[in-house]
Amino acid sequence: MILVYGLVTGIFFGIFLQQAQALRFERQVEAMLLKDMTIVKFMLTTIVVGSIGIHALQDGGVISFSPRALSLGSQIVGGLLFGAGWAIIGYCPGTSIGALGEGRFHVIWPILGMLLGGLVFALLYPLIQTYIQPLGSFGSISLPQLLGVNHWVVIAALTVGSFFLFRFFERRGL
Repeated sequence: MILVYGLVTGIFFGIFLQQAQALRFERQVEAMLLKDMTIVKFMLTTIVVGSIGIHALQDGGVISFSPRALSLGSQIVGGLLFGAGWAIIGYCPGTSIGALGEGRFHVIWPILGMLLGGLVFALLYPLIQTYIQPLGSFGSISLPQLLGVNHWVVIAALTVGSFFLFRFFERRGL
């Protein structure tokens, strides 16, 4: 049944991505050039709604989770690779799959690149685990734990900050 929830959530997320036009190459490129913040607004909204939902479910005892170990080395290397790939192909991994679903077959090459990247990652994982993950390792810690506050304080700050950022974008026509 858990897989069904994931499938339904994924379908709705895909619909929202499509409705926000986040699957369009032009939107992706304009976001990279800081000319259109539609994708940034979509991502921040997703983070806020997801944070509220996950923490409400955890506080209600429906689910339990704990943060994964934080490794700055992994975050930096992964972020650079992810960002470079997104900038080069004009799609992030999720939106490339969605674009394929819309019939944009030019994303076959980026998708094949993602699969190849996943294979290379799997093959190099022992080296990554040995040399990259220990760099800047903080163990399992969340932002609220790091700040010493309740998670709802961080979520409230994120929500309010997003609201003001959205207003800023709208005033600038972004």
